[in-house]
Amino acid sequence: MSSLSLSHRRHEFPRDTLPQTPKARKQWEWTRPVQYLLKEQRLLFVFVGMAFASALFFLQQPQHRFGSTVVDTSKHRAAALSERRDINYYKDAASSELFGNSLGVYDSSELFGKQQHMGIISTAGAKVPLGLKRTALRVVVTGGAGFVGSHLVDKLIARGDSVIVVDNFFTGRKENVMHHFGNPRFELIRHDVVEPLLLEVDQIYHLACPASPVHYKFNPVKTIKTNVVGTLNMLGLAKRVGARFLLTSTSEVYGDPLQHPQKEEYWGNVNPIGVRSCYDEGKRTAETLAMDYHRGDSVNVRIARIFNTYGPRMCIDDGRVVSNFVAQALRKEPLTVYGDGKQTRSFQYVADLVDGLMRLMEGEHVGPFNLGNPGEFTMLELAEVVKEVIDPAAKIEFHENTADDPHKRKPDITKAKDLLGWEPKVSLREGLPHMVSDFRNRIFGDQKEESSPLE
Repeated sequence: MSSLSLSHRRHEFPRDTLPQTPKARKQWEWTRPVQYLLKEQRLLFVFVGMAFASALFFLQQPQHRFGSTVVDTSKHRAAALSERRDINYYKDAASSELFGNSLGVYDSSELFGKQQHMGIISTAGAKVPLGLKRTALRVVVTGGAGFVGSHLVDKLIARGDSVIVVDNFFTGRKENVMHHFGNPRFELIRHDVVEPLLLEVDQIYHLACPASPVHYKFNPVKTIKTNVVGTLNMLGLAKRVGARFLLTSTSEVYGDPLQHPQKEEYWGNVNPIGVRSCYDEGKRTAETLAMDYHRGDSVNVRIARIFNTYGPRMCIDDGRVVSNFVAQALRKEPLTVYGDGKQTRSFQYVADLVDGLMRLMEGEHVGPFNLGNPGEFTMLELAEVVKEVIDPAAKIEFHENTADDPHKRKPDITKAKDLLGWEPKVSLREGLPHMVSDFRNRIFGDQKEESSPLE
């Protein structure tokens, strides 16, 4: 049958079976999906399904937090920008003189003009689910070459974090951290926190300040500047980079207390014009600044009030009673007791304190928290323990007491027990021999290996 005859008999074929030209067939195939969607309200169900899937997706997104504060989109943009800067920085610095120092020891003047971008801001302090590897943090420890700071650095490095120690070496000693030289996760910067410092880190442990009367009375104006201006600088750094900030305050904020034992709610009995006020009032002001930054600028802060601490690496002859007694007993000198020797102190081993500081930093509570050993000793009782450990024949001499010396000092650590799950584990008789061994090596230059501190 010819095509001409077919054209005259189109009425004889059903519409769906009409032969079509290739152009008509292509147009028909394109419109079929549209017609399929429009029939029986299929398009409406497609939109409903898309809306349901989108809602389910957003509901399942995890909340990113800095401790208990939700991070907004501006923080994410800042983190992304920081990551890009970090990549560019390390590309540029790979062949620079900055990485030519194998010891990782720099002066702050060398670093001030160079961009020290240490990476993106992480969720510092967040809890890690079981089965997942903990993300290593970038941590700065001011005063990290000192007695407590160096033990804290040891624990952070052992945990896998990258640590930057900032110290002006007024009381700190490079020997305290030398065993970390060469470790790519360790840096040491000679710097005074009274001057600003630009870094990018996740956590800041602010320990910088002389803590013994001999040292902080040597230059009281410098001491209070360190407490106030230094704390301002480090809080400003925490605010800029979104880092969590821990202030190591002191039991001296209670002064000569009228409450015994001292609770965190006690406001203290401090002489604001005394010879010790540069330290006492300086730390009280530092706590004020920390709380003002927390309330006014949402800086994630933690406050620890540290009571008497002892252990290896303490400064010899720093005026604190434990180091004085140990050094005097080793040198065969009389143990010097000020006043009648009935004033009391509580002594915690440094490993216990470091554990408490890290629990506080990783926890969700601002504080302040008392961190100390509630075991109470009079000065005469302490002298007897030192004699028992070092030299039973040692003699005791009494001297006139110093000004504003507290008569009683004992922490109430109920809050730390309940909220941090922390309490000291090492007794004075267990911890003192480790300190004695360290002092003996440093005083007499013994070549015997130092006994490892208790953990």
